[in-house]
Amino acid sequence: MNEFAGMEELLSDFLLEAGEMLSDVDSKLMELEKRPDDSNLLNEIFRGFHTIKGGAGFLNATELVTLCHLTENLFDKLRNRKLTLSAELMDVIFAATADVRRMFDALHQSRQPHAAPAQMLEDLKAALSGKIVAKVEAKAPVTPSPVSCVQTIGVDWDALYRAVVGTDIVEVVGVTREPEKIAEAVAEEESTKKAFGRRTEDVPGATIGRRDGDVPIQEARESTIRVETGRLDQVLNLSGEIGLTKNRLTHLRSNLLQGCNDADTLRELDQSVTQLDMLVVNLQNAVMKTRMQPIGRLFKKYPRLARDLARSLGKDVE
Repeated sequence: MNEFAGMEELLSDFLLEAGEMLSDVDSKLMELEKRPDDSNLLNEIFRGFHTIKGGAGFLNATELVTLCHLTENLFDKLRNRKLTLSAELMDVIFAATADVRRMFDALHQSRQPHAAPAQMLEDLKAALSGKIVAKVEAKAPVTPSPVSCVQTIGVDWDALYRAVVGTDIVEVVGVTREPEKIAEAVAEEESTKKAFGRRTEDVPGATIGRRDGDVPIQEARESTIRVETGRLDQVLNLSGEIGLTKNRLTHLRSNLLQGCNDADTLRELDQSVTQLDMLVVNLQNAVMKTRMQPIGRLFKKYPRLARDLARSLGKDVE
């Protein structure tokens, strides 16, 4: 269900701008953790959340507005030196930005986002009131108690067989009295192996990883990129020159059909074909450069992942 009927263009523009702004905020947060007293970073992050909040207000995304408002107020106190930035406070801020991104995902599917987790809102309110979130102590590794004695046991050949072969040994009972049970057990074992060993495509009507009623989720997000106007101007100019060369070739073709195949006409034809070839190559290169994006965007998210992993493991990562 589209909850933004009639606002599709506004929603698309907001997601494009806000998505890039949030990525920029993430990068600045990583820098802020190294330079917690940098007033410029604090101001820029504050403006980022303020801008996202304003755009969300136009879309009536109240839950996103609430989350950004709390985070914005937090940075307002940080930049006015009413609060001191700590590692625990950074954990709360990073969690808030992650939930902002989750809300963006809902907006990409034309749905109003759900409210942020209650614990996150409580943490933000606690931080605003000056309370420091308690740091979670890393659990000490459990050291097994020393063995007081060693017990000698016999070799379990059945367990060894299961470990090597990957199946159980058929238990044989009363071999001398009822030998037909052995054949039945072995036959049952072989049929079980064949039944489970068959590939799913060999089983009529078999499906992989889908239950009845499961519906694949269609990706609603449109792929968009930013392109410098200079590159678009270059593509436009090359297209115009190709059009002029095409008209020139059309005129020469008409002359050739009328019998004008003198040296000057053939020389002009050769020049036009050469020029067209050069223009097409230049246009291909210009289009490739237009589609290419800075590789830094690909690696920008990894410092954040490394930071979150280091915090969860209680390690220091440079």
